[in-house]
Amino acid sequence: MIRGIFNAITDKRVRREWRWLALRRAGRFFMPAYRFQYPQMLWWNDAGFNAYLKKFDLIDGMNTDRRWAVNQLTKLAERVEGDTAECGVFNGSSSYLISKALDRDHFMFDSFEGLSAPSGADSDYFASNVLACSLETAQRNLADFPKAVFLKGWIPERFNEVRDRKFCFVHIDVQLEQPTRDSVEFFYPRMNPGGILVFDDYGFTTCPGARKAIDEFMSGRPEKVIELPCGNAFLVRQ
Repeated sequence: MIRGIFNAITDKRVRREWRWLALRRAGRFFMPAYRFQYPQMLWWNDAGFNAYLKKFDLIDGMNTDRRWAVNQLTKLAERVEGDTAECGVFNGSSSYLISKALDRDHFMFDSFEGLSAPSGADSDYFASNVLACSLETAQRNLADFPKAVFLKGWIPERFNEVRDRKFCFVHIDVQLEQPTRDSVEFFYPRMNPGGILVFDDYGFTTCPGARKAIDEFMSGRPEKVIELPCGNAFLVRQ
């Protein structure tokens, strides 16, 4: 009797999720080390967030979990004074979330010509000028936010223009060691207490230089870098 009930429940679950189960089985064959997640994530059904993903053509992309993490981390800075910033803007998809959530003066630093040349501890995964997006595209995407300020140039060329500002939320997404080092060295001392510093590339094997720069800078400092399972990380400024 009990076995019959269990089998009926199991059969119902299998019927409901057979596509996911088939995908997992195929995944074990093609990519044995890949780890699938349960598909019953409530945030996948968030209508507002899905509308944002569609706006930036991310709904079928590989970064939805990292964008959701940024979306949630902005909540920690709601009562912290200061401006916001992003280093490495691309098409403005993360800056859009930050600007919508916090409505502060938001400063965006990017060459809009792609990445600089890898150096030091960087891997060979990236090359010069990849991940390029035009300034005009990013400006169109952020047109609804009059407080969004674009500072085009190679990091750290234009940092001095905000040297007298204090910040509540900064997102660093530059993939490589030297621009990551330049960014964290500049913004860390300008974070207000309770401010959130987010490192988009911290947990990726393709970005060893970015992780090295962060770990070396934070060594001996009181804040702990909290690594998230989706690849990014953050700290709360003390």
